[in-house]
Amino acid sequence: MAFLTRNTVRNKVVLITGAARGIGAALAERLAADGAKVALVGLEATEQQEVADRIGPAARAWEADVTSWEALEQAVSGVVEHFGGIDIVVANAGIATTGFVRSVDPVAFEKVIEVDLLGVWRTFRVTLPHVIQRKGYLLAISSLAAITHVPGMANYAAAKAGVEAFCNSLRAEVAHLGVKVGVAHPTWIRTDLVDSADAHPVFGRLRMGMPGLIGRTYPLSVAIDCLEAGIRRRARTVHVPRWVGGLKLIRAFLPPIIELGARSRVPAADRAAVADIAARGAREAAVTGHGGRAATR
Repeated sequence: MAFLTRNTVRNKVVLITGAARGIGAALAERLAADGAKVALVGLEATEQQEVADRIGPAARAWEADVTSWEALEQAVSGVVEHFGGIDIVVANAGIATTGFVRSVDPVAFEKVIEVDLLGVWRTFRVTLPHVIQRKGYLLAISSLAAITHVPGMANYAAAKAGVEAFCNSLRAEVAHLGVKVGVAHPTWIRTDLVDSADAHPVFGRLRMGMPGLIGRTYPLSVAIDCLEAGIRRRARTVHVPRWVGGLKLIRAFLPPIIELGARSRVPAADRAAVADIAARGAREAAVTGHGGRAATR
């Protein structure tokens, strides 16, 4: 019976950040269908409420910016008051920008690190007392970008690599308290964020020109299947899909390989990026996706 309890989400309270669309919204719907009670926390209040309405009584939405201590504390207090506690936290909120370090908009660049890395730390710090109380599970959404550091995504790669390192340290800190910590590494998943990046006049070409599996985009359902399975087993790592885990075994060799491939493509892209900024402005040229626009508004 204990084994079954650990491997079910039925009647568990799951808090998911960035739940207005994409992975967050789809995961909330999947877990609610499995019997979980889902708390949706994020910036896009209207869209998030629509997700909660689709799910029904098992879901409720709270508007909060994961970079704001006060907003997170208010939201978490509301979740605990409404549902009685928190068993599982999925730190999914994340944004991305496009741009080379020498020319990208500084505000947009730094906002990615604030949301994608510091947002995970703040989310876990605020929710951790409640998760400890129920000997629950924390899952942070990192990325393939934590393993493969490609040009034009320096801030995103740094933030997602930081998330992996943060979770590895945290896992050892809270194991004696009965809390498990996981980190997920999705590759390119068909979401608003990826679609928006692919539509970028400069960096879309770089992204879609990535060779083999590293450049392939997978349906949202692939990510949700993997994440659901990971949450059920309280996994320390979730690779989306499984081949992403294999790259970790050779990650020391990846930077020079990526640099070699970039030699023929980056110079022209660098010139095009500067021209795009001159035409549209640095902020407009950098921000991608609805979530990114909401976060940098």
